[in-house]
Amino acid sequence: MEEALDGNKMAQTNKEWNESVPSHENIVYACFGGLSNTGITAALASLEAVKELGLAKVSIGCLAGLSTKVSSVIGKTKVAKKVITVDGCPMECSKKVVEEAGFDIAKSIVLVRDIGMKKKALHEDIGKDLKPVMQYVSEEEVKQAKELIIRSILDEK
Repeated sequence: MEEALDGNKMAQTNKEWNESVPSHENIVYACFGGLSNTGITAALASLEAVKELGLAKVSIGCLAGLSTKVSSVIGKTKVAKKVITVDGCPMECSKKVVEEAGFDIAKSIVLVRDIGMKKKALHEDIGKDLKPVMQYVSEEEVKQAKELIIRSILDEK
């Protein structure tokens, strides 16, 4: 156990990313808010877009790492051709974090605006008719959002 915690051994195996290392062509910063159907849909649609296009074409960035100035997250965002934000609701948290970090956004997607989702705060059903989390998510809305993300990455109208 002590060997596993040895900082020197960890440092040898944990290589730091730098701008000379290949990275994803594009980066998506998505809301992963599990407190509402819109945040969950933004997260799932972003993951589905990455699955469809592949990690060389696009990846999902770490909003927490961006806001706390983690060097590898900042670096990967700098070298991305496009930065796309996907927010579930009009609060646009992803967009605000990316802008606050100083990056230009190629496309800002807001699901309630762009695909007409209706936001449902999941806490409203606590003590009433609380369902399993995936029953709050529409497969059709995930598909619509995924297609919008993919079109944004591929520059399709």
